[in-house]
Amino acid sequence: MKLHGTMGIRDNTLYIGGVNTVDLAKKYDTPLYVFDEELIRNNCREYNKYFKVKENNNKIAYAGKAFLPKYMCTLIDEEGLYLDVVSGGELYTAYKANFPMKKILFHGNNKTIDEIKMGVDLGVGVFVVDNFYELDILESLCEEKNMIQDIYFRVTPGIDAHTHKYIKTGQIDSKFGFALTNGDFYMAVERLKKYKNVKLIGIHAHIGSQIFDVEPYEEEVDVMFNLVKKLKEDYDIEIKEVDFGGGIGVYYTESDKPKSIKEFCEGIINKCNEKCKEINIDMPTLILEPGRSLVANAGSTLYSIGSIKEIKDVRTYVSVDGGMTDNIRPSLYQAGYECAIVNKMNSEKSSHKVTIAGKCCESGDILISNTSILDIESKDILITTSTGAYGYSMASNYNKIPKNPVVFVNKGNDKLICKRQSYEELLSLEL
Repeated sequence: MKLHGTMGIRDNTLYIGGVNTVDLAKKYDTPLYVFDEELIRNNCREYNKYFKVKENNNKIAYAGKAFLPKYMCTLIDEEGLYLDVVSGGELYTAYKANFPMKKILFHGNNKTIDEIKMGVDLGVGVFVVDNFYELDILESLCEEKNMIQDIYFRVTPGIDAHTHKYIKTGQIDSKFGFALTNGDFYMAVERLKKYKNVKLIGIHAHIGSQIFDVEPYEEEVDVMFNLVKKLKEDYDIEIKEVDFGGGIGVYYTESDKPKSIKEFCEGIINKCNEKCKEINIDMPTLILEPGRSLVANAGSTLYSIGSIKEIKDVRTYVSVDGGMTDNIRPSLYQAGYECAIVNKMNSEKSSHKVTIAGKCCESGDILISNTSILDIESKDILITTSTGAYGYSMASNYNKIPKNPVVFVNKGNDKLICKRQSYEELLSLEL
């Protein structure tokens, strides 16, 4: 298992942020999400540094869908980031955390009327408009309030990044955005001529997730900057901001070979500089929206081992006290993870091939298939790493299983930021 961030081994035991993981499991029980706060903050600072936020007034907007408790809103605000939200619930979380509303980009392919009203009433900085339906509602609401709302148009650029079919979004066959190739984008631009209460200041595209190469982003720069030039020349619209979305890949298993934040940012910046010179346009403000790459490797999940079932000549199932309710990605995307026994990190005992199974009443509740692990016993504490993105945020109550707590660790201290859901809280909305 690869060690990330502040992970280290002392006396055969795994520590994160200077905190003993066995002690965390005893204090908070399992399953438990554990986040390395120092690693998250360092990732924020690397993005700010290499995307030239200070020098060029560029922006990093954290994609909140990856993981967004109130404490995360506070953290990214302290680190100078903007925030990308995709629902009323995410927006309300930011509001309750006192995150600056003007630093919010409101995404979503089907914002409800209530969500749009909430965004307008709270003073969201930018609506990323996805479709004609939303554009019409937003114009009407802003007209009633006699205000002008800044917007981006989400562009479907026709770029097919080579990722899982469920997480690639830049190709024309996508539920997101105005397509360029069929003329929808230009129809939306034409509609702006009769609208006085929305102002197009930027364009946005997102080509997919878990992308390991810079080249798709360089292709995106070509498409987006050509569009900036066309909008100026053909429509006299000056695009001040260009948002390239997120999607930068991270390490989950040995088969993943991600580039560094520095390599991605410098590659995109260099391509933008070249393209501006090539087509003779002024450099707009550039935005990136990292989510997974800020938090994935900073998060881990601790489980207690329960039953161990050896089926001779077939497989050994090692079952944990969590599963698809706290990490749906293996079932949904066939996502791979690494694991270890935190109380036996330097053991020299022999390893065995096992399958890590969850506790849900589903044959598909498998966290890791056919992984090698040292001698393992019931009551051992097992860790799966890189669960910081889309673990807690996609967690469910399937089988009436309460949601796990979240703990941040930093410099030898642990801080509970989300409580474990009780059975009473599980039933609190039922009449």
